Amino acid sequence: MSKKTYSPEVIISKLREVEVMQSQGCTQEEAIRQIGVTGNTFYRWRKQYGGMKLDQAKRLKELEAENNRLKKAVAELTIDNQILKEVSKGKF
Repeated sequence: MSKKTYSPEVIISKLREVEVMQSQGCTQEEAIRQIGVTGNTFYRWRKQYGGMKLDQAKRLKELEAENNRLKKAVAELTIDNQILKEVSKGKF
């Protein structure tokens, strides 16, 4: 079985589908099966994205990308700083 990667928007829509199916009288296990994921995946998704709206998920994705960019910039500056310290020690 291949592993599928879902975007946060799709995950949130699938969580909403389960809620709608449950409100129509379907059991949670049946609803999870109908959206095509395992119970563990559903519970992990619900823990991470439960109660989140689509615009919040998009904002979260943007913030994660910005956070990764900033971490990379800090790592590069740290390396540059260490190289400069090593070079300056050798000159004195």
